[in-house]
Amino acid sequence: MKAFVVDRYGKNGNTLRAGDVPEPAVGEHDVLVQVHAAGVNALDSKIRDGEFKLFLPYRPPFVLGDDVAGVVVRAGARVREFKPGDEVYARPDKDRIGTFAEFIAVHEDDLALKPKRLTMEEAASLPLVGLTAWQALIELAHLRKGQKVFIQAGSGGVGTFAIQLAKHLGATVATTTSTANVDLVERLGADIVIDYRKDDFEAILHDYDVVLHSLDSEALKKSLRILKPGGKLISLSGPPDPDFAREMGKPWILRPATRVLSHGIRTAAKRRHVDYSFLFMRAGGAQLREITSLVDAGVIEPVVDRVFPFDATNEAMAYVDKGRAKGKVVVTVRRS
Repeated sequence: MKAFVVDRYGKNGNTLRAGDVPEPAVGEHDVLVQVHAAGVNALDSKIRDGEFKLFLPYRPPFVLGDDVAGVVVRAGARVREFKPGDEVYARPDKDRIGTFAEFIAVHEDDLALKPKRLTMEEAASLPLVGLTAWQALIELAHLRKGQKVFIQAGSGGVGTFAIQLAKHLGATVATTTSTANVDLVERLGADIVIDYRKDDFEAILHDYDVVLHSLDSEALKKSLRILKPGGKLISLSGPPDPDFAREMGKPWILRPATRVLSHGIRTAAKRRHVDYSFLFMRAGGAQLREITSLVDAGVIEPVVDRVFPFDATNEAMAYVDKGRAKGKVVVTVRRS
C-alpha cells in the first residue's frame, strides 16, 4: 500500500518519503480501516523532527499520521462492535500511529462510528483535537457551569474545538487570536477575545478557574498569575511532569528527567496554590462516541482550513508548520 514514511528524524526541511509498505497485520481485537481522510497535526511534525523520540517508541522507518476517518474492510476474530462497511474515525493509540497510508489497523477500543452529519474530511479533523479538549476540560479540569476558562490560541485545531466544548459545559471562555480570526472565535462562542498582537492577556484576565496552555514558556508563567487559588493550569506544550512519565509506562526512565524539566513550574504553581499538569492525550473510543453525539446534535462544528490531496501530504505538513491554519488541515486519501 502507499504511505508516507519517516526514514530519519531531523529538522531543517526533513520531509516524508512516499513509498510502498506492507499492509498492516490485523490482530484479533483490531479493525482494518481503509483510510479515506487523515488529519494533519503539529504533533506529526514534532514526531517527524524527533522531539518525542525519548518518550515514544517509534523507530524509523515508520508511517506517520495520528487522525483517521475511513471504512472498515476487515474485523479481527474477537471484534464485536464493528463490521465491514462501517464508517469510522479514530486517533490510533500512540504506539500504533500511521494514518498517512491507504490502510491502518486500529484496536477496536480506540475506534468509534463516524458522525453521520460529517464528511470523511470533517471527521478526520476531529479525533486528536477533540480528545485533547475532552481530556483537558472534562477529565482534568472538571470544568463546570459558571467557571471561567482561558483557552490559548483559539483559532487553532484544539482551540476551535475547546471553545465550543467549554461553552457547551456552561463556562465563560476567554481566548487569544490574531485580528484576522476574531470573528471566527466569536462565532464559536468565545466571550472574551484578546488580539495577541495588540494586548497582553495577563493585563486583562484575572481570577480564572482553568487555563488550557499551548504557547511558550513566557505565556506559561503569565498563565499562573491569572489563575485564582485552587485553579488548574493544563499544558499541552510542556514541560512534561512525572505523571506523564507514569502514564507513558516508563517511570524509571522518564520520571527523573520530567521531575527536573517541570520543577520550576510545579514549584511556582504550588506557591500560588494552583494545580499544574501536562497533558499528552490518549486514544479513546468511548470518549469519541461522546464527541460523536455532540457533533450529530450540532453542539460541535468542525473547523477545516484546507484539504490537500494525499500526494501533497508533505505540502500539508509544511502548511501546518507555518502555524497559521484556522482549525485543522486534512489530506484526502481516498475519494468517498
